[in-house]
Amino acid sequence: MAEERRADGLQIGRVLGVPVYLAPSWFLFAAFVMLSYGPLLAGRFGNGRGYTAAAAYALLLLGSVLLHEIGHCVVARAFGLPVRSITVTLLAGLTEITQPPQTPAREYAVAIAGPMVSLLLAGVGFAGSGALEEGSLPWLLLRGVAIINAVVAVFNLLPGLPLDGGRVLRAVVWRVTGDGGQATVISAWAGRIVAVGVVPVALVGVLPALGYGRPELINVVFAALISTFIFAGATASLQRAKLDQRLPGLSVLALSRPALGVPAGLPLAEAVRRAQEAGVHALVVLDGADRVEGVVSEAAVIAVPEQRRPWVTVGTLSRRVEPGMVLDAELRGEPLLAALRGTPATEYLVQDPDGRYRVLVAEDVAKAVTA
Repeated sequence: MAEERRADGLQIGRVLGVPVYLAPSWFLFAAFVMLSYGPLLAGRFGNGRGYTAAAAYALLLLGSVLLHEIGHCVVARAFGLPVRSITVTLLAGLTEITQPPQTPAREYAVAIAGPMVSLLLAGVGFAGSGALEEGSLPWLLLRGVAIINAVVAVFNLLPGLPLDGGRVLRAVVWRVTGDGGQATVISAWAGRIVAVGVVPVALVGVLPALGYGRPELINVVFAALISTFIFAGATASLQRAKLDQRLPGLSVLALSRPALGVPAGLPLAEAVRRAQEAGVHALVVLDGADRVEGVVSEAAVIAVPEQRRPWVTVGTLSRRVEPGMVLDAELRGEPLLAALRGTPATEYLVQDPDGRYRVLVAEDVAKAVTA
């Protein structure tokens, strides 16, 4: 298959029709593995075999992350959930599922699939290394992959978003309370606690004490990166939960402004005077049959100095109405946001149930979402 590049990185294949990408940051991770393990292995097995083994180790780790994410992908697709892509980055893999699971049980199943794959790989690695000569190069590679997969599985099961364990926790809280939004908030705050309190202690204290690494500066930096990644993901989940709570209150009729219809050739100064007199804050351009043919841009009106407004016509500041710019007055919540994303514009035309024209300003929606 031909390789493809996009903003997410380099496409290396497809799984069940889902594109798989390598983010540019992954190559930094591969270089880190080569520089960390290459010299150590070269000292025991020679430069050629040592650096080849270090490269193979990086690729085996890549394969482990991909299989972990494929586990999520397979279960999500089995439930009919759309999966947009799989991306491997410097610190993690990401399976982009564009529709949330509809039930706590499905949320649990999708979340637990990845760690279970990692545990399976760890078991295969330990079993395979047991059949090899201890201390040999193949033994070191399999043992290393087994240990990493075991650590990844346990780490991912920590109960806090955006980790898989956070999604497991969310599924449990959702099942108990019946409130998916509240479950997200609780799991996201748990993720913040994991980021600040658990990860640094585990990576800098516990693992070195067990003989896996040493409490050096590189471990501290790595722990800081992981903690930042988790904290940022937990914060994003909190913001999304707050947005979900606001969505039901977002409606076209509540957010749109009453509009005044004016002819295209009317001077802007007169149009503004009429709008102020009518107590409205939006203008639409009407043709000879009183049909709307354009929506006037508020930003364009503001940009025209007052002394020039008698010489500028309203029609020059309007955008012709396209099909996607005409919104159903009953739209609300996520369908409303989807309609705005489908046809990006600064203003949209709405006709209320009484047949009067209104204008929905995109900036008003943005303020309602982020307030």
